[in-house]
Amino acid sequence: MSGRTWRRALVTGGAGFVGSHLCARLLDAGTGVVCLDNLATGSHANVAELEQHRGFRFVRADATDADAVRGLPGRFDLVLHLACPASPADYLRLPLETLGAGSDGTRNALERARADGARFLLASTSEVYGDPLEHPQREDYWGNVNPVGPRSVYDESKRFAEALVTAHRKVHRTDAAIVRIFNTYGPRMRTGDGRAVPTFIAQALDGMPLTVAGDGSQTRSLCYVDDTVDGILALAASGEDGPVNIGGTDEITMLELARRIVDLTGSASRIRFVDRPADDPCRRRPDTRLARERLGWQPRVPWSQGLERTIGWFTRAVAA
Repeated sequence: MSGRTWRRALVTGGAGFVGSHLCARLLDAGTGVVCLDNLATGSHANVAELEQHRGFRFVRADATDADAVRGLPGRFDLVLHLACPASPADYLRLPLETLGAGSDGTRNALERARADGARFLLASTSEVYGDPLEHPQREDYWGNVNPVGPRSVYDESKRFAEALVTAHRKVHRTDAAIVRIFNTYGPRMRTGDGRAVPTFIAQALDGMPLTVAGDGSQTRSLCYVDDTVDGILALAASGEDGPVNIGGTDEITMLELARRIVDLTGSASRIRFVDRPADDPCRRRPDTRLARERLGWQPRVPWSQGLERTIGWFTRAVAA
């Protein structure tokens, strides 16, 4: 977090997977943290230990509730807006809530940052590129998104949020930045959220077949959560507006990912192919040149280490 330090931060969606890691990292750096989360997809268990820290406060509220966001006591000098269902299983189950988080939720968080004179950061996503026709994806690529497809509630929510941040910056000169987060994995993911890494690990630990969509040739570039948090905070601490891609650079097929997880868990599980979801991206890998050159950021946790840590966490969680 070179370049800036913060006295007090608001993290919307702070009880979620990435949000809870951000809260912990900020506390470790001496920043007081207010975590606002409606627990629609987050879990209080993710931040329960943080409540022992005198600088941490959990508020159960929805970011789309303007009065709740406006009424938080004190002043913030950093606002991180992560509140939004982020996995296909969640945003397909909560389509209107997802759209609300990107629209009203973003607006409320921006207004709070503006009122407090705080630095604002929007957690956007690689989904703004849709099923990309360019590879790897650079920040100046406009994307290939189906506006009425099943994934549109998430894709368009984040695209609108980016437009809102850009307009707010132009009209009100809000100190705001946009980070586009690519597929992130690590401890505290939920086994039932529909994403590949937790699904494959849970299936392997249970000795069940690993359900690979389609023929498994579609690719992702996964990034361990510690590296993602480093990138988010590096952008927040910089003077950059973004958008800036933060994600892994090692592209892997879903079939190869499943096989690696079977090997690392020592499981006897087999691979079972299932129907591929509509509009599922064929290839995804970020161009991270901007992050390297302007933030000095690049992922550091290697595949083997990150997956071993994640599998260890899931193993302990199952045994608890």
